[in-house]
Amino acid sequence: MNPFEMVVAIIVVITIGRVLQARYGVIRTKHGENVHFRDDPAAQAENARLREELKAMKDRLAVLERLATDNNDSGARLDREIEKLRDRP
Repeated sequence: MNPFEMVVAIIVVITIGRVLQARYGVIRTKHGENVHFRDDPAAQAENARLREELKAMKDRLAVLERLATDNNDSGARLDREIEKLRDRP
């Protein structure tokens, strides 16, 4: 095998390896570890559920921040707001 054929063979092997990595959704970080990035339906469903949960938590946090910074000293109003938060799923 002459040097030209060896270079072509190395390039073919590397290309096949890269195609297989892309096909199976694997990337290599700069530290050399393999990370799978392909999203299957279960992972997408989990991501959607977590996004909804995060949105609900942000809404609750906004209410709590408003309650904490509210200058109105109405205890009954504060109790109603806290009960609304407890009633949420």
